[in-house]
Amino acid sequence: MRKPAPTSTRDTAADDRTRILSGAQSHFLTHGFRNVTMDELATELGMSKKTLYVHFQSKTELLEAMLDFKLQHLQSDLEKLMAIPGIPFAERLQRLLSGMRAHMEEIQPAFIRDVQRGDPKLFLRIQQARKRLIHSCFGQLLEEGRKAGAVRADIPVRLLIEMLVGAVDSMVQPARIDELGITPKTAYAQIVSVFLEGALVRKEMTK
Repeated sequence: MRKPAPTSTRDTAADDRTRILSGAQSHFLTHGFRNVTMDELATELGMSKKTLYVHFQSKTELLEAMLDFKLQHLQSDLEKLMAIPGIPFAERLQRLLSGMRAHMEEIQPAFIRDVQRGDPKLFLRIQQARKRLIHSCFGQLLEEGRKAGAVRADIPVRLLIEMLVGAVDSMVQPARIDELGITPKTAYAQIVSVFLEGALVRKEMTK
């Protein structure tokens, strides 16, 4: 029987880094950045604190890497959904919205509040990344919908997208979320629902 190839040091290091990023994503997004220590994260992952610091020299560095990790997965998942051929506009739209909601599921107000207060530049970076994703995914989809006669022709697609970006930026804020007593996921879903009711032609909404 052929023996499996030995795992290289490089592969082990890559696996450790991925485990750390996945663990940080789960804990930071759920409990907030300030409420999770590096000691707690190392214990949860079953590794030494020394190993953790080999890959990330500080919690801030880990936070930034985790956000890149999260955004890369979000963009990859949405691009895969958009790339599936032969899917009607209405179904493609539902898949895109479901994909976005799934990624918003784990983001809790504590995380948004911690990042906005503790690192405004990082919070701005998140907003900019979200704007790029909305432009690339929804922009392409709305153009497809317009060609299919499902999206209103009297409003430019670019204006529709800017309206959506502005609504999300305005509502997905810690103070507004606390005031309304909702989660980021719920806020996003309701914004998109209202937006689409205004953007889609009536026959598409009634299907």
